Amino acid sequence: MKNNDISFPVRLNRYLYLQGFCSRREADRLIETGKIKVNGKKAVLGQKIEEKDKIDIPPSIKKEKEHKRYFIFNKPVGVVSHNPQQGEKSVESYFSNADTKTLKLAPLGRLDKASRGLMLLSNDGTIVDKLLNPKYEHEKEYVVVVDKRIEKKFLQSMEHGVRIERYTTKPAVISKKDSRTFRIILTEGKKHQIRRMCAALGYQVQDLKRTRIQNLRLGKIKPGSYREVTGLELVEFLRSIGVMRN
Repeated sequence: MKNNDISFPVRLNRYLYLQGFCSRREADRLIETGKIKVNGKKAVLGQKIEEKDKIDIPPSIKKEKEHKRYFIFNKPVGVVSHNPQQGEKSVESYFSNADTKTLKLAPLGRLDKASRGLMLLSNDGTIVDKLLNPKYEHEKEYVVVVDKRIEKKFLQSMEHGVRIERYTTKPAVISKKDSRTFRIILTEGKKHQIRRMCAALGYQVQDLKRTRIQNLRLGKIKPGSYREVTGLELVEFLRSIGVMRN
């Protein structure tokens, strides 16, 4: 993100966050420990800066920014994306080779234990809100198999919005693949949303596979395998979620 994309004056912790160096909480920690300087003086918590101010950032933090990495993982059914309990296998356990085990990768978004398909993992925590906040309406695409024949009324209801408890889901793009399979594109991510939508209409999900997040596609990645997102694909993804990188 360039400075002309930031409204000055701005709090120092937010500036560091918007520039992609670290989260605001981590920025506060760095400020408290005296590692950030403004115009040659130690920064203080809550400090605001102007565009003309000179910000001194430790080389280690700059290096960390330059080494943000992103991976598409094909999560198998039965693997847990967050907080695995004893005996459960986590997504992170698949990233244990010499190249990735030191990166502190974390899933950006969830995919429940019974579901499979595309998950994005990264050591860049600064993009979490940009990616997951439903107000940005980023697309996630799924292929779903249900327990009985799909009727036209079911497709129409899924497309226009389904009442689940006290909430009506946002409109979705949906298309029928065969008698019990459909493809759906959501721009929100309520917990177990597709399963709950189907259940509200009298259907049970038998298989749920996420195939796309924005421009990132699962493609031919085998279950339990992953690939790194780089180059133009990464640039397009970051731009699509409103994250600018120099």
